[in-house]
Amino acid sequence: MQRQIAILLFPNFSNLCLANAVEPLRAANTLSRKPLYKWQFLGLEGGPVLSSSGLPVTPEMTVSDLAHADYLFVMPSYGHRDFTRAAHLRRLRAAAGRCGALVGLDTGSLVLAAAGLMDGYRATSHWDVLTEFEESYPEVSVVQHRFVIDRDRLSCGGATTTMELMLELIAQHHGPMLSLDVGALFMHGERPGAGPHLPGVAGDRVVRAAAALMRRHLEQPLPIPEIARRLGLSQRGLEQRCQKAARRSPQSIYGAIRLAEAHRLVQETRLSVAEIAGRVGYADASAMTRGFRREFGHAPRALRAPQPAQSLTL
Repeated sequence: MQRQIAILLFPNFSNLCLANAVEPLRAANTLSRKPLYKWQFLGLEGGPVLSSSGLPVTPEMTVSDLAHADYLFVMPSYGHRDFTRAAHLRRLRAAAGRCGALVGLDTGSLVLAAAGLMDGYRATSHWDVLTEFEESYPEVSVVQHRFVIDRDRLSCGGATTTMELMLELIAQHHGPMLSLDVGALFMHGERPGAGPHLPGVAGDRVVRAAAALMRRHLEQPLPIPEIARRLGLSQRGLEQRCQKAARRSPQSIYGAIRLAEAHRLVQETRLSVAEIAGRVGYADASAMTRGFRREFGHAPRALRAPQPAQSLTL
């Protein structure tokens, strides 16, 4: 199922917020080798929209032209109060009726609230405007969280929290392993070996830290007890966190990471299967091939087109 994302850009939107919304979707498509997400840009009116740093983006259509989307991302930043005029809010309410879920990024939740579209929901926003949000819209349950998902209303506090929200959406849609892979592509998560404070953080961050360690030790895999020790956890503690966050054991996560790297090497290099097996920590090619077939449904060589025969010219 391909999900349709409409991104409504307001003048002075944040480049970083936009990138953190779109790049995880692009990465999910790339890593899964499937068009999981499709997105389009909207404006309040025709013509380019300038970001806060002057980057112009030319939307494909106006918000009034939008026929349908699974998610409507609302992305203002500075000057959000300028976009709560009655005409803008009417167009926003009309578009919201043609969309499945509404997402307020940065100060977007305040604009949605001004349109009456957040009443009865929990929401957050940038910490600079949380007091204003709470005082101006008492019908909304404002919370000081980095992001909030409340049924068909989503919100987050700014550019970096947009990445966190997108990773959570990808996990809900396509499983925690793809979300972990997307996060790793952007070096998102705890620094490996960050020390004994890690047991106090949320479980998904611990799993991302464990996965980062695993990716750094493919050719000579670390024992699971050693990974747990480096993260300041017991082996049982790591296993519990992995089960809760990813519904897989640490061994299963490690195996999936190694096989994903094997898949990449098969597709992108001309290394032999035996060489690839060694690079991802398998003692022999047969063992890797069996795991590869279980994970992907085919043998490594099935990904490689046969090379054309070379004629010998005398």
